[in-house]
Amino acid sequence: MSSMTKPSVSAPAVDLADEAAYLDAVAQARKAADAYYGSGESGMDDDAYDRLLRGITAWEDAHPGQIAAGSPSQQVAAGVTTGDVAHTVPMLSLGNVFSGEELSAWAGSLERRLGGEAVAGWAVEPKLDGVALAARYRDGRLVQLVTRGDGTTGEDVSHAIDDITGLPTTLSEPLTIEVRGEVLMTEAQFTAANEQRTTHGATAFANRRNASSGSLRAKDRAYRIAQTFFAYAALTDTEHTSDPTLAGLTHTRLIARLTALGLGTTSGTPVATTACTTLDDVMERVRQIGALRAELDFELDGAVVKADGPADQGRAGTGSRTPHWATAFKFPAAQKITVLRAVEWSVGRTGVIAPRAVLDPVDVAGTTITYATLHNPADITRRGLMLGDHVTVYRAGEVIPRVEGAVTSLRTGDEQPIAFPERCPRCGSDIDRSQERWRCARGRACGQVEAIRYAVARDALDVDGLGEKIIVQLVDRNLIEDFADLFTLTRDQLLTLDRMGDKSADNLLAAIETAKTKPLNRVFCALGVLGTGRSMSLRIAAHFGSMQAVRAADAVALEQVDGIGGEKAPVIVAELAELAPLVDKLVAAGVNMEQPGFVPPAPADPDADAEAETQTETQAQTQTSAEKGGALPLAGMTVVVTGGMTGPLADLSRTEMSELITRAGGRASSSVSARTHLVVAGDKAGSKLDKAKALGIETLTPEEFAQRLADLTS
Repeated sequence: MSSMTKPSVSAPAVDLADEAAYLDAVAQARKAADAYYGSGESGMDDDAYDRLLRGITAWEDAHPGQIAAGSPSQQVAAGVTTGDVAHTVPMLSLGNVFSGEELSAWAGSLERRLGGEAVAGWAVEPKLDGVALAARYRDGRLVQLVTRGDGTTGEDVSHAIDDITGLPTTLSEPLTIEVRGEVLMTEAQFTAANEQRTTHGATAFANRRNASSGSLRAKDRAYRIAQTFFAYAALTDTEHTSDPTLAGLTHTRLIARLTALGLGTTSGTPVATTACTTLDDVMERVRQIGALRAELDFELDGAVVKADGPADQGRAGTGSRTPHWATAFKFPAAQKITVLRAVEWSVGRTGVIAPRAVLDPVDVAGTTITYATLHNPADITRRGLMLGDHVTVYRAGEVIPRVEGAVTSLRTGDEQPIAFPERCPRCGSDIDRSQERWRCARGRACGQVEAIRYAVARDALDVDGLGEKIIVQLVDRNLIEDFADLFTLTRDQLLTLDRMGDKSADNLLAAIETAKTKPLNRVFCALGVLGTGRSMSLRIAAHFGSMQAVRAADAVALEQVDGIGGEKAPVIVAELAELAPLVDKLVAAGVNMEQPGFVPPAPADPDADAEAETQTETQAQTQTSAEKGGALPLAGMTVVVTGGMTGPLADLSRTEMSELITRAGGRASSSVSARTHLVVAGDKAGSKLDKAKALGIETLTPEEFAQRLADLTS
């Protein structure tokens, strides 16, 4: 077998010392499986269950004559759920591997089943984290939905036919076919489902799989819950389909055929089913899927590796529980169950009051989590959270951990309601509760020191030597009310501050004077407008060119800026109106209000060919860049910078890198997507570099990037 680099590995199997420990483990796993495959809500997270099941399997391998009756390792879906609908072909589970070495060993065992012959080709696809489902079509019409159940029989859930995206009621061709796949919830569907549940007096779902399982089986609700189906298999023998050509298709071609019929598949997503030639190719694709995991709007917990060809599949055969020609490569768990101990309330620089969950420490995707976001009070209420709850915490890639929901089946009665603040936690003022995000009634005045600190930070005005202790003194002595007042400070005023000598005062005044000359994007960032940051400030400044133009823009005009939608634009307009006195003070103090290098777009030509009106967004961006700066090296390109910069770019901050990209005609972005043209990957680039490689995006080192922009960096 080819050598492969070992990826991250899940926690080791539970070590079972003797038969008593084994039987106890079987009982724990059975209880967890009963909940997981029954109600969908288990008090044991996937990682803990996997470790327990691996321990059980290892003990059974060593003691084959002492396997307990009903061991979950011996049955499909742990043998928990049954139904009244028989599967004409068993609906099996998958075995698991957790490392490159284990995958290589599994592939070796498959080759031995093939008589020592190499597998003709592989297929790799995501292991979706949902509920297995069979969809039966007769003459092109969807007639029945059946859950996997125990693999032999399942439950009829045809009442959900109209609720599932990806399962059309009529195929594009009048085929008779049984399609198998996974039902799950996207992030938007999960949010909508919880809103409906809580509106109707039910508790919120703890996680998406819980939501899918419970919603699929519910028959008598007064509301409907939408879900999504992804097909990953079909019965291709002539007994079960009217299309005899399906039997000769490789797995990758079968998925393409199902897509053409109108069924939901992962085709068109970054994690689409992919054909691979060698096991090294397989492992690389597994890594790519892992890198893309955090960016998807549906959940996956691994990658599935299959022999692609039907001949290899047929020769390998199946066991009583799993096929021999496919396995699941499990990723480190992105969600775990832990205990919510407290909720802390903080106040941001704009006066927004934000809750944060304090958790029992738990390792999620390789990081120890003790805090997680709770978004806002309305979100806490919707999820029905209580102190002492066992909660599901989710984190994938670089995503900030969040609390998904409570595992209500684990409640003991000792849980306590979460107390919401009656007054502003910082200043004690009233709270504005008119929106879901609560805010101190004093707004920015409450976060006065924090707002000034933000304004003078490196990514904004970059006033060297102006730390928090000095800002606090300036505010406490009524020398400044906001950061605009910094530009009218005198030397004598500074010398009244503690530990402020002549040289320090002169240096600080010089730094403040330098701040007056910063480009518009830095000044706009310093304002701390809600919904904007350093990247958005740069886009706004590059689009409008002057503060006067920004202030004159209405919501419609602001929506023309990349990343500003219909919800954010009115907020920015309102914020700028509120900040008008501060901006006026900055203008009066002589602070720069222009974006260097800005050239207004050429006026529209009334005689221009109509074809120009239909040019693509990318073409329009490239044209604008060319108008502004000629043949700029990054014209029309979206660029992501990740990792530590080295070489000629070593001293540049992220904001300075973004400004450099903009001057070169490009657009700086913080996330890698299919629209990204270039990634600059420095030291310890991490998952963004992995994702760029997975999407086939060009990558450069900082030194190579500096060379490309030599005229701008010299």
